[in-house]
This record gives sequence, C-alpha cells and structure tokens, in this order.
Amino acid sequence: MVEDLTREEIKAGLESGSILLVDVREPHEFAAGHIPGSVSLPLSRFSVDDLPPAEGKRVVLSCAAGVRSMQAAMLAHQQGRAIDAHYRGGFKDWFFAGEPVEQG
Repeated sequence: MVEDLTREEIKAGLESGSILLVDVREPHEFAAGHIPGSVSLPLSRFSVDDLPPAEGKRVVLSCAAGVRSMQAAMLAHQQGRAIDAHYRGGFKDWFFAGEPVEQG
C-alpha cells in the first residue's frame, strides 16, 4: 500500500526535514525544474541500491503527476524495499500551485 501525500504534506515534510523526496523523472525533466530539496533517481534506471541515505527520513517518491512514482514504489517493493509514500500530484501540482522551483 502506497500512501498518496498532498502538496501540503510534502511541504511540511521538506520543511521539517522528515522526508527525503526522490524525483523519478528523467534527468532532462529534473534539470528543467524540480522541487527544492528533492534528489534525482530516474525511473529508467531505478534501483533501491542507488537511493541516497535517508538518515531516518521517510522516503517519498515524486514524478510529474504520480504515475511513475507509483511504478517506482512497485519496483522498490520488488527489489526488497518497502517505500510507502508518493506525491500524488507530483511536480505538475507543485508548479501550477506557484510553489518555488529549482533548475539545474
């Protein structure tokens, strides 16, 4: 079971440092714009072995709109790591709500 997190829950988790937001979009998408504080791990080469250390944080997956993040959660489960949350609206929800975006 993967929990759908809202933009407000993502913002609160990033502000408190309680989540590690992993963006599974492709590198060109991430470079064009991403949620500040997120890290890139593209779905096309997703492996739980490549996840950065979470250091007690909850790992939350994100993509453009919530489809690829669910696929990544399923891959993680198949690879032996339960990731139980994703950003339901993804980057599109974040961007269109006028939230800050980083590039590069």
